[in-house]
Amino acid sequence: MGKEIVGNPNHLSLPDRSALRERVIEAIANTMDLYGVNHTFGKLYGVMYFEDRPMTLEEMKTSMNMSKSNMSYAVRSLTESQMIYKLDEKKERQDQYVAETDFFRTFQNFFGLKLQREVDVMLEGIREVIPDLTTMILAKHTTAQEREEALRDLHKLQHAEQYYVWLQGFVDRLREGKLYEQKSEIPEQQD
Repeated sequence: MGKEIVGNPNHLSLPDRSALRERVIEAIANTMDLYGVNHTFGKLYGVMYFEDRPMTLEEMKTSMNMSKSNMSYAVRSLTESQMIYKLDEKKERQDQYVAETDFFRTFQNFFGLKLQREVDVMLEGIREVIPDLTTMILAKHTTAQEREEALRDLHKLQHAEQYYVWLQGFVDRLREGKLYEQKSEIPEQQD
């Protein structure tokens, strides 16, 4: 697995760089799997992360040994999550893609999109229900028990709405990059 160092009196061997990359690619895929991204899609992102050049669908398909339809689906999913980008220039009339390699931006894009969807769905649902609950509470024909239960539901939903308004602010700060402004304090990678 390792490579022997020529001229080394101890004949120690160094690990194979591609094997080391593969360990990180697998870790990326496992991590992405935790967040609901297909393991294979995570692996594709990991492969592209280490590429120093754009890749075509055909090159990705060959590298991953995937069918064209699965590869297209993986690329579409990763593109929608802004983990990879389609370039404007083509290679032999084929689209080219490149991975986002800045983990801060990947976090910002991926979680920003996911959390924004949650905020939109939940606020819409809550805000559709609150007026009807209020009408029920104020209606003369509502029984005391129904009114009490509707009030409890209304208070829960108002509390949930406060959370989602706060979460919207969090998403806005995340998208603006304000959550990790101390990023510049992180030591730069040494080449």
